[in-house]
Amino acid sequence: MGFLSDVKSKLTKAVDSQGEKIGDGLDKAGDLVDKKTDGKYADKIDTGLDKTKDALDDLDGKDDDIT
Repeated sequence: MGFLSDVKSKLTKAVDSQGEKIGDGLDKAGDLVDKKTDGKYADKIDTGLDKTKDALDDLDGKDDDIT
Protein backbone atom coordinates (compact mmCIF):
# COMPACT_ATOMS: atom_id res chain seq x y z
CA MET A 1 0.00 0.00 0.00
CA GLY A 2 1.33 3.44 -0.88
CA PHE A 3 1.89 6.20 1.62
CA LEU A 4 -1.19 8.22 0.63
CA SER A 5 -3.41 5.13 0.64
CA ASP A 6 -2.18 4.31 4.13
CA VAL A 7 -2.85 7.85 5.34
CA LYS A 8 -6.35 7.85 3.83
CA SER A 9 -7.12 4.50 5.43
CA LYS A 10 -6.02 5.69 8.86
CA LEU A 11 -7.88 8.98 8.51
CA THR A 12 -11.03 7.16 7.43
CA LYS A 13 -10.85 4.90 10.50
CA ALA A 14 -10.33 7.92 12.78
CA VAL A 15 -13.29 9.76 11.28
CA ASP A 16 -15.48 6.65 11.55
CA SER A 17 -14.69 6.13 15.21
CA GLN A 18 -14.26 9.74 16.39
CA GLY A 19 -16.34 11.77 13.92
CA GLU A 20 -18.40 13.57 16.53
CA LYS A 21 -15.32 14.65 18.49
CA ILE A 22 -13.59 15.79 15.29
CA GLY A 23 -16.66 17.84 14.34
CA ASP A 24 -16.77 19.42 17.81
CA GLY A 25 -13.08 20.27 17.61
CA LEU A 26 -13.51 21.90 14.21
CA ASP A 27 -16.43 23.94 15.54
CA LYS A 28 -14.40 25.10 18.55
CA ALA A 29 -11.48 26.08 16.30
CA GLY A 30 -13.83 28.00 14.02
CA ASP A 31 -15.39 29.79 16.98
CA LEU A 32 -11.95 30.75 18.29
CA VAL A 33 -10.84 32.16 14.95
CA ASP A 34 -14.15 33.99 14.59
CA LYS A 35 -13.72 35.51 18.03
CA LYS A 36 -10.10 36.54 17.35
CA THR A 37 -11.12 38.26 14.10
CA ASP A 38 -14.16 39.94 15.73
CA GLY A 39 -16.53 38.18 13.33
CA LYS A 40 -14.99 39.86 10.30
CA TYR A 41 -14.61 36.55 8.43
CA ALA A 42 -17.52 34.62 9.96
CA ASP A 43 -19.06 33.69 6.61
CA LYS A 44 -15.75 32.45 5.20
CA ILE A 45 -15.00 30.49 8.37
CA ASP A 46 -18.42 28.81 8.26
CA THR A 47 -17.99 27.94 4.59
CA GLY A 48 -14.54 26.49 5.23
CA LEU A 49 -15.79 24.43 8.17
CA ASP A 50 -18.69 23.05 6.16
CA LYS A 51 -16.43 22.06 3.27
CA THR A 52 -13.90 20.47 5.65
CA LYS A 53 -16.57 18.46 7.44
CA ASP A 54 -18.09 17.32 4.15
CA ALA A 55 -14.71 16.23 2.79
CA LEU A 56 -13.85 14.26 5.93
CA ASP A 57 -17.31 12.73 6.08
CA ASP A 58 -17.12 11.60 2.44
CA LEU A 59 -13.92 9.61 2.94
CA ASP A 60 -15.82 6.37 3.36
CA GLY A 61 -18.54 7.20 0.85
CA LYS A 62 -21.18 7.66 3.55
CA ASP A 63 -22.53 10.88 5.01
CA ASP A 64 -22.84 9.73 8.60
CA ASP A 65 -19.76 10.49 10.67
CA ILE A 66 -19.39 14.21 11.33
CA THR A 67 -22.25 16.40 12.51
